[in-house]
Amino acid sequence: MGLLGIDRPPTVLLAVIASTFFVGFGGGVVFPILPNLGAVLGISAFMVGVILSANRWVRLVANAPAGALVDRYGTRKPFVAGLFVEGVATLGYVVALAMPPAESLRPIAASLPTFAAGPLVVGAEQWFTPIAIVVAPETWFLLARILWGFGSAAVFATAYTIAADLSDSGSRGTNMGVVRGGITMGFPAGLVLGGVVSAIAGNIAAFSVAAAFALTASVVAYRYVPETHVTGDRSGDSIKPWDIDTAVPAVTVGLVNFGLMFAYIGALFSTLVLFLGANDISLLGLAPQGTSGLFMAGTVLSAAFFMLVGGRISDTRDSRTPILLTFLVVSFVGFLLLARAESVVSLGLACIFIGAGQGGTSGPMMALLADLTPDERMGRASGTNNVLGDVGGGLGPMVSLPLIESVGFAPIYAACAILPLAAGAALLVGVRRETGTFLPGRTAGETDPGEGSPPTEP
Repeated sequence: MGLLGIDRPPTVLLAVIASTFFVGFGGGVVFPILPNLGAVLGISAFMVGVILSANRWVRLVANAPAGALVDRYGTRKPFVAGLFVEGVATLGYVVALAMPPAESLRPIAASLPTFAAGPLVVGAEQWFTPIAIVVAPETWFLLARILWGFGSAAVFATAYTIAADLSDSGSRGTNMGVVRGGITMGFPAGLVLGGVVSAIAGNIAAFSVAAAFALTASVVAYRYVPETHVTGDRSGDSIKPWDIDTAVPAVTVGLVNFGLMFAYIGALFSTLVLFLGANDISLLGLAPQGTSGLFMAGTVLSAAFFMLVGGRISDTRDSRTPILLTFLVVSFVGFLLLARAESVVSLGLACIFIGAGQGGTSGPMMALLADLTPDERMGRASGTNNVLGDVGGGLGPMVSLPLIESVGFAPIYAACAILPLAAGAALLVGVRRETGTFLPGRTAGETDPGEGSPPTEP
C-alpha cells in the first residue's frame, strides 16, 4: 500500500507511465516558447494558434483508426511506434529554429535561371515565394505538430487500453488516473524546459533536450511493455477515420473531455504567456516565457496529484458520478478565479483549482467509460473520447487567441468557466440515458475480467 492508499501499479503500467512521462516533454516544451516566438518570427496570433492546435486536428482523423487498430491488432506495436514518431516530431522544433530568415534567401532565388513559357515567366521573385514557404520556421513547426498528432493518437489509444486491460472495477479508476498522470506529468517538465531552459541556454537547447527524452521513451516501451490486448479479430472492414464508437457512454465522456480541453488547453495554456506580459506578473524575476512555464507546470502538477485522488476515491465509492461532478465544479471555480487574477498569489490559486478540476475528472472519467464499454470496443471508445477532446483543444487556441486581442482576457476566462458546468450537465444526461440512473455502480456493464484480459500482477 503506497501514497494515498494506492497499491503499487503493475510493472507494465509503470513502464507505460515512464514512457509517456518522457515523451510528454515534447508536448509541453512548445507552449512557453512559441507564443512569444511568434512576434520574433513574424508569425500572426492566428498562425500561432494553428500551430499549437495542429496536432489535435490531425488526431481528429487519426484517433479512430488508432483505436480500431488497437482492438484488432493489440497495444504493443502501436504504442512503441507512436512514441518514436513523437520523438522525431520533437526534433522538428530544432529544425524549425535552424531555418534561415526568408529574406536571406533572395540572393539564392536571384541566382536561379529565369524560365519563360508564353505569358508565364518564372524569375527571381517567383522562385523566392515557394522557397521561403518551404524553409519558413512556421512551416517546420506546423509539420512537427502534425507528426506529433499521429504519434500521440497511437499513444493515447494504447495507454488507456492497457490500463483497462489490467484493471477491474476496484482498481480501474486508480489505474486510469495513474496512467493519465504519467501522460501529463511529462508536460510540466516540458513547460519548465520550454520556459526556464530556453531563458538560460536558448530555445534550440530546450527543444534538443526534450527530443532526447522523447526518443528515450520509445526505447523504454520497446523493452518493457508487452502485448495486453490481442482479441483475435485480425480481419474485417478497412479502418476509417470516422470509424468511432458512437455509443452513449463514449459520446458522453467525449463531450465532457471536449469542454475541459477547450478551456484548459485553449484558454489557459495558449494565452498564459501573453496574460503575464500584459499584467506584468513575474516569478523569480523571469520573463513571461519562464514564468508561464512555472505556472503551467504548477497547474499540471496539481492535475497529476488530483488524478490519483479522484481515481482512488471513485474506486471506493458505489458510483463515480459524484466525484466527477465535484471536480467539474472545482474547474468552474478555477476559471472564475483566473478571470479576476491580478497577482502571483491569485493567479497561482486559480491555476491550482483549474489543475485540480482537470486532473480530478480524468481518472474517474476514463474509468466510467471502461465500466460501461465492452472490452472489445475499448480501443474505439478511447478514440471517440480523444476525438472530441481534440476538437475542444484544437478550437481553443484558434478561438481564444484572436478574441483576446479584441475583448481582453477576463471575458474569455469567465466564459470558459461555463464549460465545466455544461460538461456536468452532459454527463448526467448521458449516464441517465445509458443506465437509467444518475448514479450507476462501478460494475455497470463490466464483463468477466478473465475474458480476453491478462491477469494483473500481485
